[in-house]
Amino acid sequence: MNQYVTGAVIKELREKNKMTQAQLAEKLGVTDKTVSKWETGKGYPDITLLEPIADVFRVSVTELISGNPIHNANVSANMLRSKFYVCPICGNVIHSMGEGVIGCHGLQLSPLSAEPSDENHMVFIERSDDEYYVRIDHEMSKEHYISFIAAAGADEIQMIKLYPEGKSEARFKIRGVKKVFFYCNHDGLFYVDIVKGIDDKDSSYDNTLERRELEQIADKLFG
Repeated sequence: MNQYVTGAVIKELREKNKMTQAQLAEKLGVTDKTVSKWETGKGYPDITLLEPIADVFRVSVTELISGNPIHNANVSANMLRSKFYVCPICGNVIHSMGEGVIGCHGLQLSPLSAEPSDENHMVFIERSDDEYYVRIDHEMSKEHYISFIAAAGADEIQMIKLYPEGKSEARFKIRGVKKVFFYCNHDGLFYVDIVKGIDDKDSSYDNTLERRELEQIADKLFG
């Protein structure tokens, strides 16, 4: 770890748990003056106290050190709320069903924020029997490429890892798919919703503006 628990984190967690310095001190077997020193940056907890402090606040030691408490109530049950992390050094792709403290190559990674697909990342979706064929209209050079495509439903996610100089396409079982995610190594994470009245037909749409218009019509008809 390249950092240690800070007084600001301890104070934030203490106040969030509606606990006084004296109450926290009693639980940890230290004095309230000691807790005050931690919170004002005049001292740090001994390393042997990290686990007891984490237990008091009902967080993990990793969360305590990172300063990012995780709240996953009813999140991990829905794959549509999946989090994706990509290491900028090695390109490692990490999927989480909820929030997490994720690290790779010594870096703490932040979850990617997905944006709707745009004219520079046009999506081609076609239904074939029980599969969706998905193609991203994008170059696949060593410098600029689509790293992965994922199809998510409420209780399942399918992910295909892609590589430079390969094809930016994938096939997914239709079973419950509601959203398609894909990651561009230059521009980040994008998504497109699977829309009734569009993607359940044996047809395809390369034009992003045309698809947006069709999505609006489908929403009125089937929403």
